[in-house]
Amino acid sequence: MRDLLILGIVFGALPFALRHTWIGVMLWTWISIMNPHRLAFGFAHDAPLAAVAAGSVLVSLVLTRDKLRMPWTPPVVVLFLFVGWMCLTTVFAFDPAGSWQQLDKVLKIQLMTAIALLALQERRHIEVFIWVNALSLAFFGVKGGLHTIINGGVSTVWGPAGSFIEDNNHLAVALIMAIPLLNFLRMIATRRAVRLGLLAVMVLTAVSAIGSQSRGGLLAIVAMSIVLWYRSKRKLFFGVVMAIVAVGIVSFMPDSWDSRMSTIGEYAEDRSAMGRIHAWLFCFNLANHNLTGGGFNIYNPGLFTIYAPPEAVGFRVAHSIYFSVLGEHGYIGLFLFGLIWWLLFRVSGRVRHEARKRSETEWAYDLAGMCQVSLVGYMVGGAFLQLAYFDLPYNILVILVVTQRWLSEYSEKSDNSGAFARANPIQPLGSVTATQDALK
Repeated sequence: MRDLLILGIVFGALPFALRHTWIGVMLWTWISIMNPHRLAFGFAHDAPLAAVAAGSVLVSLVLTRDKLRMPWTPPVVVLFLFVGWMCLTTVFAFDPAGSWQQLDKVLKIQLMTAIALLALQERRHIEVFIWVNALSLAFFGVKGGLHTIINGGVSTVWGPAGSFIEDNNHLAVALIMAIPLLNFLRMIATRRAVRLGLLAVMVLTAVSAIGSQSRGGLLAIVAMSIVLWYRSKRKLFFGVVMAIVAVGIVSFMPDSWDSRMSTIGEYAEDRSAMGRIHAWLFCFNLANHNLTGGGFNIYNPGLFTIYAPPEAVGFRVAHSIYFSVLGEHGYIGLFLFGLIWWLLFRVSGRVRHEARKRSETEWAYDLAGMCQVSLVGYMVGGAFLQLAYFDLPYNILVILVVTQRWLSEYSEKSDNSGAFARANPIQPLGSVTATQDALK
């Protein structure tokens, strides 16, 4: 039944995707982020649905009559330079065959990122894109949150098999990144039932992230919470609410969770943490000796013997967006990677500065703020995880860049309606009036 439902949705959307590129982007994003076919047990499980969606998007570029235009902003230019540099490092990779295989996956993601930048033009496009990204992850947030509550936090929450977020640690950071996007949707929702429902989804998603028993995820959610508290207008009230929720969740979790989280500050005695540090030193040494790094597929016993510290036992991947990029693409690759996100924070700051001037653009002010919070979760949690090429942060890049274009080109026109209706932001989460309104 699941197989038929998933195929029905995909092939039912194809005629619309062929006519409108932006709809094809939504279809691809849903399949890429959520991996719904991995939840099926029959023929749909291994069906090339992502290839079908991507193919429809490419065909739509020829058939569509919609406006397609690339926003050549600094983050976009640097992203394309980074992609070009990855192609060059793959040419000089230690393992060309394995590196080309990984490069093929990365290029597919970045091709769809470029097409999303071309196709998303209107406010409703932006909001639907946020809904697709947020709810694709919220599915696992609700599912994992209920699982954690029912099982008393004893069993670990995992993501869909064969995806970027299959690992519990990767899933935790992805869910944490989704919470600010869900909060933005709550803020612009016009129906009280929708706001209340999204609030419940956010809580369950946070419980699911904690239930993943990821130490990197815990650090990410703490960092994100601090930024949310700093952004709130009622810092005392929001701080008290955060403290109550945190104490409640921590008290609920079992002793095994407490024992695992307590090892964060004891890395010298933690074999897993020391193995990760050895992998970081391996990437550091490799980059020092190779301008282009080692290519994507560098984690093998032979290279570890050469570049890892003598005390390292075995080999492992870097488990860090920074060190993995450093080892795979050298210092130039790491510089371009970091520059993307630095420039993106500048874009979000400009959006917030311009959007706050008019009430009809206040939604963009709130969106840019929530995207910043999401990126903080990624930058902190990603420091301990292998998520440098995960779709979601690049989708947030699309959201911010396209919003900046909308703000500069369309804000004075009649494009003030959201995805489903005219949507005026409510008070940010953390204010007394917003909390009272959400609970009514």
